Amino acid sequence: MRYTNYKFSVPEEKVVRVIMDTDAKNEADDQFAIVHALLSPKFENVGFIAAHFGPRAKDGVMQSYKEIETIFDKMHFSKENMIYKGANEALVDRKTPIMSEGAKLIIDEAMKDDSRPLYVLFLGPLTDLASAYLIEPRIAKRLTAIWIGGGSYPSGAIEFNLQNDVNAANVVFSSPIELWQVPKNVYEMLPISLAEIELKMSNCGEIGNYLLEQLDRHAHEPSAVNNSFRTGETWVLGDSPAVGLLLYEHRFMYDWAQAPFITSDMTYAHTKINRPIRVYRGIDSRLILDDLVAKLALFTKKNN
Repeated sequence: MRYTNYKFSVPEEKVVRVIMDTDAKNEADDQFAIVHALLSPKFENVGFIAAHFGPRAKDGVMQSYKEIETIFDKMHFSKENMIYKGANEALVDRKTPIMSEGAKLIIDEAMKDDSRPLYVLFLGPLTDLASAYLIEPRIAKRLTAIWIGGGSYPSGAIEFNLQNDVNAANVVFSSPIELWQVPKNVYEMLPISLAEIELKMSNCGEIGNYLLEQLDRHAHEPSAVNNSFRTGETWVLGDSPAVGLLLYEHRFMYDWAQAPFITSDMTYAHTKINRPIRVYRGIDSRLILDDLVAKLALFTKKNN
């Protein structure tokens, strides 16, 4: 699926294949990243994988699946062959994969004879990528993974996406897969106020109104109200950098670092054994947010 209803066009040589793996119903920011991906003409969206979000939600995959469906419905996009279920839980160890629709999609697309680069964006745990790699190691040289997750460098720390599958993260970190990591201190660089969302997005049809409504609803849940990180009037669109890095690589905002081994307490052990990965230390929040707002407005203007 590729949305191209713009006056400008993207050169075919710049089009990339994209799979997004998202724990969409865990929080309220994945929705913005999903919409952004769907409206970016550089993206040939191959599929969206519904991810689990830890043991606290036994039906997390199904919740995420239904949330992705809701977004497609509100944008009036076809869901046929676009939404897949990932693993229902974390890996039990670093050797045993979990076969799922999502893992199969990653394998099939990576092994396809297609000259366009394949990027797989992970907005939650790395379970489905680790499983796909353990099942078919040849995918390692046939895709690039972008992961929103992990603590800041050099020490690491407890972080939500990482804690939901440390084994999977270690499988990916020790693999040859090209990896761009956006750790917690960097993905938190994308704050937005609810007033700005209301002003700039909520009047953009069903989907714009839904983005505000679902975030406002989530902000009143106990998990947010009792969290000192939540201020009441702002939110962090922490998953959106995964999309933004494909629009502009932010090539001066990352370092090459040898992938660490991640301990059980989610700190980084710098063994210097694994291959180098990109570790981002900054993002262009203006570019990412303004591009999302512009695409939403244009989408509404041309489809209402």
